[in-house]
Amino acid sequence: MIDLGNDWTELLSEEFEKDYYKEMRKRLAYEYKTQTVYPHMNDIFNALRYVARKDVKAVILGQDPYHGPGQAHGLSFSVQRGVTKPPSLVNIFKELQADLGISPPGHGELTAWAREGVLLLNAVLTVRAGAANSHANIGWQLFTDNVFKLLNDRSGTIVFMMWGKNAKAKEPLITNKNHRILTAAHPSPFSADGGFCGCRHFSRCNMLLEISGVEPVNWKIED
Repeated sequence: MIDLGNDWTELLSEEFEKDYYKEMRKRLAYEYKTQTVYPHMNDIFNALRYVARKDVKAVILGQDPYHGPGQAHGLSFSVQRGVTKPPSLVNIFKELQADLGISPPGHGELTAWAREGVLLLNAVLTVRAGAANSHANIGWQLFTDNVFKLLNDRSGTIVFMMWGKNAKAKEPLITNKNHRILTAAHPSPFSADGGFCGCRHFSRCNMLLEISGVEPVNWKIED
């Protein structure tokens, strides 16, 4: 059994025993042995390790991990310290500054948001080096669909921030009227001007949380 160190361990215990997951695990074992795969296998479930379901305030859903050396570490849009910020993350920080006046940090690691209760989940949790979406059809989508269903079943308000077509595909899974959904274009330079820039999702998320009696997220990241 995979121990995630919080309530996700029990919540996902049946998921880890399903046939599709066992087959995916065999395939991943081979991939990690024969290919360069990101993130490191010990970091695959970091999004869930950092934020227990009971503590989730907001969800930022990414597509799949960054596929360059040293970038991905299991949190959507986040890169490890010392790694150049990818263009999508640069645009996220620009929107944060325009929205809340928070200056971008000198790095691109978003663990501070995770500690604030932001679940930084990718729809697909692994990728081959240099090959975006290479693990899109091995079973991860089914796994993260079920994570979303578990979030949907939780009491209390969660704000789902869905950026881009792939993220919005999971919107039908959120049927609980206690939760809130914010949608926008993806922050990629190819689409950010089409609705991400100016979306003000950070302040809107906090407003929705406060209305529901939930402590807002501190979006500031220290250097």
